[in-house]
Amino acid sequence: MNWTKKLAGISAVSLLALGLAACGDDDASKDGNSSDKTAGEMVDYKITGIDPGAGIMEATDRAISDYGLDKWELTTGSGAAMTAALKKAVDKEEPIIITGWSPHWMFTKYDLKYLDDPEGSYGGAEEIHTIGSLDLAKDKPEAHQILQNFKWDEEDMGEVMVAIIDGEDPADAAQSWIDENQDKVDSWTEGVDKVDGDEFTFVYVAWDSTVASTNVMAKVLEDQGYKVKMSQVEAGPMWTAVADGSADALLAGWLPVTHKTYAEKYDGKFEDVGTSMEGVKIGLTVPEYMDIDSIEDLKK
Repeated sequence: MNWTKKLAGISAVSLLALGLAACGDDDASKDGNSSDKTAGEMVDYKITGIDPGAGIMEATDRAISDYGLDKWELTTGSGAAMTAALKKAVDKEEPIIITGWSPHWMFTKYDLKYLDDPEGSYGGAEEIHTIGSLDLAKDKPEAHQILQNFKWDEEDMGEVMVAIIDGEDPADAAQSWIDENQDKVDSWTEGVDKVDGDEFTFVYVAWDSTVASTNVMAKVLEDQGYKVKMSQVEAGPMWTAVADGSADALLAGWLPVTHKTYAEKYDGKFEDVGTSMEGVKIGLTVPEYMDIDSIEDLKK
């Protein structure tokens, strides 16, 4: 009799365990990372984007068309909202697809990858150009020369970006980088005369990369005697301000793809002063733990 009760108890426990396991399987099937779901189903066919005027958004609309992603929606917001959504997803190891670009601090903070782009919707490697007003060289030759000399790399920019995202004031982060990289700064200003309070206006978009470069160069020009004003706008007004002469320069000319529309629209109304960084990139970006490798995978 005792053995019979014990066997009955064991059977009950076994059935309970099987039931719990079955429930666990059901829960797993609902998980966004479940292998039986397509990439589209995992993210509700949504790509998390940034501000609507950004060139990367135009390129993403083009990618949606090029790859026939009829079910997909590109959501707009801001760079800060996008990175907040990315952090939330990564913390929970949930699927997410974003409009990404590098250099950007998120590639330092998180383990991310670009999706392959066989159609070439996002172009190849890009460059960041300094774009100046047509009168810049004539009216402010000292600043023009420094901006022509301005070149740095992804590691340089990354140091400033990470300091800012970790809570440091952008101006302080810029000054710290300058203090630690005075030789590089000297190569930009070597042989350039100082000025006495001349005004200089930068326009910039609230991308972490541009916040970093604009704050650094503002400090450099201030050390040369300029009174520098920085005006934050969206991408379209940024190019417009330089083209109509109401601003002196922008440091966020991503070419030849990201800002192609603006460069063509204002052709002949600005000067391409120089390239500050080469080998930059834009494209659809996902966490490494997502089991997709190409934009083609989004068609499934």
